[in-house]
Amino acid sequence: MPPWAIVVLIITAILLIAFIALVIYANKMQKKSEASQEQIRANAQTFSILVIDKKRMKLKEAGFPQLVVDQTPKALRGAKVPVVKAKIGPKVANLMCDEKIFDLIPVKKEVKAVMNGIYIIDVKGLRGGLEQKPVKQSWTKRMKAKLLRKKDELEAETKDTKPSKKKAD
Repeated sequence: MPPWAIVVLIITAILLIAFIALVIYANKMQKKSEASQEQIRANAQTFSILVIDKKRMKLKEAGFPQLVVDQTPKALRGAKVPVVKAKIGPKVANLMCDEKIFDLIPVKKEVKAVMNGIYIIDVKGLRGGLEQKPVKQSWTKRMKAKLLRKKDELEAETKDTKPSKKKAD
């Protein structure tokens, strides 16, 4: 067997082993994440809050208690997180929000929030529903939709202009 084939086989085997190890590690992390999400949901409470402001800002600048900043891994302390400033009862508090629902939270409106400590898990409109912002489509999806509309229009025009075949009696 030529030497280059042996090198290719060795590299392929190393890549295959690395891929398998990565899949196993990802599965373990997924299970750990699901367990922590389940625990967060189990301890969650519902509050009526008035949202004053919302921003994405660094954890250190958000005004969270020092205990929260200390418990956060050092790598994530400089990362920007979704922060909601809200009035809960008579007290104004800075709350951390789930990234998935950050865009749903209306500013200067009252909502029902499912929370665990200072972490907002879910929001529901208190009076009426929350306004859903349209999801921004990628350029390729917009162009495909546009082409399909034009194709449908052309087919409709060709059906209207085709002479109909009627049987003579």
